[in-house]
Amino acid sequence: MGWGKLMENIFGKSLNGISGKILTGVFSVGLIFTVVSFFVPLNLYVEIPTILIGLFYFFKDKLYLECFRFSKKDSIILGILATVILFSASFYPFILDHFGYYVPTIKWLTEYGLVKGISNLDLTLGQMSVWHILQAGFSNFADPFFKLNAVLLIIYGLYIVERKSWTQMIFIPVLLIFSQSPSPDLPVIVFSLIVLNEILSGNKNISFLFAFSVFTFAIKPTVIWLPIFILLYSIFITKFDYKKLIFGSLVFLLFIAKNIWTFGYPVFPLTVFDLGISWKPNPELLKASSEFAIVKTFDEQYSYAEILKFSWFDYVKNWLSLKGMKSMINILFIFSLIVFIIFSIIKKNKIISLICISILIKSILVLLFSAQYRFFIDVFFVIFFIVFFKYLNKKNAVLISSFLMFAVLVIFSFPNLIQKFIPSFQVGRFMTPFEKKQILISSHYQYNQYHSYKVGNLKFNVSKKYPFNFDTPVPAISVNYIFDYQKEQIFPQPIDNNHLKKGFIWKKLNAEEKKEFDKTIELIKKSYQ
Repeated sequence: MGWGKLMENIFGKSLNGISGKILTGVFSVGLIFTVVSFFVPLNLYVEIPTILIGLFYFFKDKLYLECFRFSKKDSIILGILATVILFSASFYPFILDHFGYYVPTIKWLTEYGLVKGISNLDLTLGQMSVWHILQAGFSNFADPFFKLNAVLLIIYGLYIVERKSWTQMIFIPVLLIFSQSPSPDLPVIVFSLIVLNEILSGNKNISFLFAFSVFTFAIKPTVIWLPIFILLYSIFITKFDYKKLIFGSLVFLLFIAKNIWTFGYPVFPLTVFDLGISWKPNPELLKASSEFAIVKTFDEQYSYAEILKFSWFDYVKNWLSLKGMKSMINILFIFSLIVFIIFSIIKKNKIISLICISILIKSILVLLFSAQYRFFIDVFFVIFFIVFFKYLNKKNAVLISSFLMFAVLVIFSFPNLIQKFIPSFQVGRFMTPFEKKQILISSHYQYNQYHSYKVGNLKFNVSKKYPFNFDTPVPAISVNYIFDYQKEQIFPQPIDNNHLKKGFIWKKLNAEEKKEFDKTIELIKKSYQ
């Protein structure tokens, strides 16, 4: 909130209210951390000054007084929301990406910052989402258990109450699923809905909204429809002025620079626009990753060779008839798109039509590259919000939200229910029941079991009998990638043996290194016996 006020003093007000200041603060600090992480690690020397500056402006400008402006009824709603969110966030993380992607990324950022060619060590790390950069900057002292998403949900609750946008209240119970981990899915959904609500409510600050939409895109590029929509809105609805797009364009250039630095290409994981960067990943590994993305489209129920033989009809039919709940989600996705197209035609509203066009562009891109449900989950929220924007009053929204919250809390506390009745919901298998100790301290896993090896000039760690490196000292490599490297007879090497910050490249192994690598592989296999 203090940082938001500071930015308002410099650039002017962009969003109203307490939530507006906080969101502006999140946006500005996220950009600052991204720039800083190119040069230094996001450790205490970055975190403490950031907190002190925020606190200084919070008290200097008496921002705390704004917290007393809520009515008694709204204060009760916010109190209940915050309690439910904090309770939900106290459970053990159960999204697998938390262990294989989120935490390892944050560890690298806090210890080294953005590392050139980090995708050569572990391809997944090449993403380096701006959301994880923000989380890393607050994970040394303020948030060691990575609960930034819970904070964002409380901010979202503030926004809903301040704007009286009660329809959005229904989304919070569903979004509680993302409260235990710093999943980038939550911020892109929340920020998308906030930007849409600002547009529908008459906010004409295109410069900020476009920049904020690009920031959202930088968190997770699957939300590409949002900056496209704001761009179309600025051209066809408002009086177009290219100057209003400059700030957002600078944010986009920062996103591109970050990707080139860590991945070697402008947009992870796409290999278009090859700039010939020397630290880009091995092309065979990228090809294998692309093939696996196609296999994941069909929930690994068909091999890549089988999928290649599909006709277009088979492709669509098999995608819509996958075993388990994935087929239901896919069918609902197509049905939702059709309903939204019909809705936009009936409404004959320019803004809704532009939203529909933007969503269709995003949907086509997802269907072409990798039609996994996690890449289009935000579409459901957007369509529901637009369709019911004016039709749910406060009373009904609060009642529905309360019922859903109760249902979600029951599932969190007694996960065996969802494991029993919806066995195809794979994430449910990793949920754990409520424990009394989580009331005092957030539940978190500790493993810290690993083996150390050396191949060429790289000394690295591999988690013991576990595929992910959430609790393994860096540099750490996932077992699956080690076997991929063996297949291609390559291995990552540091550019400078004494300074990992200078990055990694991949290289073909010579005869001596092959023997060293083969010996390492045997040791890893034995450790699993």
